[in-house]
Amino acid sequence: MSTQIQDPTKIRNIAIIAHVDHGKTTLVDGLLKQSKTFRDNQAEMGQELIMDSGDQERERGITITAKVTAVQHDDYRINIIDTPGHADFSGEVERTLNMADGCILIVDAQEGPMPQTRFVLSKALESGLKPIVIINKIDKPGSRLHAVEDELADLFLELAIHEDQLHYPTYYAVGRAGKAWAKPPASADESGDLSVLFDAIIEHVPAPSIEVDKPFQMLVTALSWDTFKGKYAIGRISRGKVQAGDSVTLCKKDGTQAKARVDTVYMSHGVSKFEVPGGVAGDIVQITGVGDAQIGETIADAQQPEALPVIEVEAPTLKIYLGPNTSPFKGTEGEFSTSRQIGERLHKELESNIGLQVEDEQIGFLVSGRGELHLSVLIETMRREGYEFEVGRPQVVTRDNNGVTEEPIEELVIEVPAEHVGTVQTELGARRATLKEQFASPKGLTKLVYELPTRALLGLRNILMTNTKGTIVMDSLMIGHKPMGAPLQQLRNGALIAFETGVATPYSLQTAQERGICFVGPTDKVYAGQIIGLNKRGDDLEINVCKAKQLTNMRSSSSDGVVQLTPPTILSLEQCIDFLENDELLEVTPQNLRLRKRELDPNKRKRAAK
Repeated sequence: MSTQIQDPTKIRNIAIIAHVDHGKTTLVDGLLKQSKTFRDNQAEMGQELIMDSGDQERERGITITAKVTAVQHDDYRINIIDTPGHADFSGEVERTLNMADGCILIVDAQEGPMPQTRFVLSKALESGLKPIVIINKIDKPGSRLHAVEDELADLFLELAIHEDQLHYPTYYAVGRAGKAWAKPPASADESGDLSVLFDAIIEHVPAPSIEVDKPFQMLVTALSWDTFKGKYAIGRISRGKVQAGDSVTLCKKDGTQAKARVDTVYMSHGVSKFEVPGGVAGDIVQITGVGDAQIGETIADAQQPEALPVIEVEAPTLKIYLGPNTSPFKGTEGEFSTSRQIGERLHKELESNIGLQVEDEQIGFLVSGRGELHLSVLIETMRREGYEFEVGRPQVVTRDNNGVTEEPIEELVIEVPAEHVGTVQTELGARRATLKEQFASPKGLTKLVYELPTRALLGLRNILMTNTKGTIVMDSLMIGHKPMGAPLQQLRNGALIAFETGVATPYSLQTAQERGICFVGPTDKVYAGQIIGLNKRGDDLEINVCKAKQLTNMRSSSSDGVVQLTPPTILSLEQCIDFLENDELLEVTPQNLRLRKRELDPNKRKRAAK
């Protein structure tokens, strides 16, 4: 860890890219540990997924936000950008690739290139990054190295921008064990470490192309914040150099400029940062003192303020209504529940979440994102912060093309055991999906490739997971737009709706469970218009779950029997969102998720349905 300004020729900036769950973050763990970034007695040496620091990242087992770290290897400083693998967070990939000069593409030795592999690789090659390929998890029983190498060669041939990108080095790894080899080992138990990867990064990734003598210029690519220094503007210095105390100009997106002074300059080391005198072109730094900086804006020399091109991010595909809670229980379970508080929180999110868009409605907001997971992570984050609100059913973001309304189309790749193929085809047939390919996968599974509208994907994952007993692997990627198709029929049964406000009783729930699946249990508070279950039939049914058993002074041998109830079905946030129809809302509070009808009054509801 050096506090001296680094020689630019000794800097390497590398992005780690891959499909979800192919081992990016695990490999970064190994690079951090084997570069002696931590002392032997530091807690991080015993941790896994060190870079996945957020609660939801650890719970879901996925990377949600791109993170920058750095390691020292001999005289070289290697800046590592760990990017998400899920398509919903591809905005994070797009905004961070411009900080790198090379990329490590990680591919699972059994699964091979997947839809998101194609997306992240195409973005990296478009950015002109020098690729290094790592075939990871070669210790898997279904590992098929030669076939995966051929599939990768075909993918590069299809996506390469220029001929140099077709010549890429390939390495073989068991990321979890912290081992890598330049040639396929005879056995995954063969000794090894990650030193071969450090050498590959230094050899194959070019040093930053820089102009040290030109005026300072840096594109803000990420933001962080703490109570000590306030806002940190993170980015790669494009040219020139910066030191604490320098006067700079912030070139904003709207064309205006604002003067500022650099307070301190930091660099990353492992999971922490340290103060440095300054940074030079090619360095990835964190600058304080420019409190108004937003992602995509340029911090430049005060005398020659020239803006860099703003980061271009693909448009959102889904939108969802998010507004203040209007249920009878509003304000009782959340700390922040007003429209103003929700609006301030959403607009704060826009500073760091560039794949998101927020529009003000008459009541509430229209939030647009890259997919269900992208939106549900935001909803869960706000919920944990003490916000109380309601959300509507996700809708696709359409576009107008010469008077024709077009909707986003996705390619869906499914791998499933042969006995469940019929189940998958039945469900996707009901959603008007077009089967493009079907063939036996080398893993003993059947691979199906579909093309379908984004709106037909809503709720599909949970249904297929249940129907295939959790054996399905599915991934989708947006491939373009087509004219809007016919509306999809309602795919789920009707709802069981609470008839009055009160506390659910075992006696009434016994009757409700004969009608369908219940989402509430005894002693749960409910209100009129709340959805308390799923009907066995296609129509909605109002039911009183608060009625108590009438007591009499007569006794019989059967009347005092204990009521036996099936435990209620508790839906996750994603399952609740998937459940919604157009006339329904989801009430989200820090303590509860409640499904409800948009119109709580039964008479008004019936009139609206006519």
